[in-house]
Amino acid sequence: MRRFWTALALAGLGATTACTSPSAPAHAGGPSGRASAASSSAAARAPATPTARTRPGASRAASAIPAPPPPPPAPRVTVTRTRTADGSVVTVAVIQGHVTYVLHNGSQDPGLAAGRVRAGPVVAGAERTRLLAAFNGGFKLSAGVGGYEQEGHLVSPLRPGLASLVIDRSGQARIGVWGHGVPAPGEAVYSVRQNLPPLVMNGRPTAAAADSGLWGATLGGGEYVARSALGQNASGDLLYAASMSATPADLALALARDGARIAMELDINPEWVQLDIASHPGGPLRAAVRGQFRPADQFLAGWTRDFIAVLVPPAPPAPVPLPHRPPP
Repeated sequence: MRRFWTALALAGLGATTACTSPSAPAHAGGPSGRASAASSSAAARAPATPTARTRPGASRAASAIPAPPPPPPAPRVTVTRTRTADGSVVTVAVIQGHVTYVLHNGSQDPGLAAGRVRAGPVVAGAERTRLLAAFNGGFKLSAGVGGYEQEGHLVSPLRPGLASLVIDRSGQARIGVWGHGVPAPGEAVYSVRQNLPPLVMNGRPTAAAADSGLWGATLGGGEYVARSALGQNASGDLLYAASMSATPADLALALARDGARIAMELDINPEWVQLDIASHPGGPLRAAVRGQFRPADQFLAGWTRDFIAVLVPPAPPAPVPLPHRPPP
């Protein structure tokens, strides 16, 4: 436990003209001067060419109307893979566009929210038709490395200083350090998933990321095991990173290279690391982490652990046709 709180200190939480032709000179008193005067007089007597009338100030008013904002990018998940210096292959998925996030309660963990929350261990119904991706949550709550709140129901106390995925009532998500700017005053917090101190802060891996012993017990005690993490870039996009054999530093480096400003570790070990994505909302899911243990439809069949679903906005209602009225 002393090493864990040392990690918190190391994480660095204290330290966001149109051109015109020149007119010919007029010479006063000479013949050309009289000709110029005569021409001017004739021009004055000539009928004026009709021109369109413009309401005074119309151009100013038109220029004051701001251009409409560009449409948001279509929701998508872009998956890339990178090989780190130690040979680990890390999958990084960047989630972009107008999407919403839903924290789901696992049937066993946390489990305590069963019956009190809507998002349970299965993605089904209308949510299934909007599903773009889904990924694993954090450690078991019994590990004591973070709190859990879902849909306003506090299941495990939220702890200051820990990395936290915060989802508001509109489904927007952000990652921050609880008690250090998160939650913001008046923020409509709906769900929170905490897990350990930050893995990346201010765009750089934290000092603690280099010590694999601070990031959970592994199968066989090895340093290179299945691991996952979640980051957020300056645009607000979430980035999921995972590998079936990597160190915490590998994930931190991969996320920082892809633009993550902050990141948190999620679950570890082969049984629990999982990312499934669809080529279009509601389409068939495919496993996105090379070598992941669980099938791609696990979250559709039901899962024992908490996870996060990524949804596109619901389709707008179809227009109601007006009744046909025969001509009189």
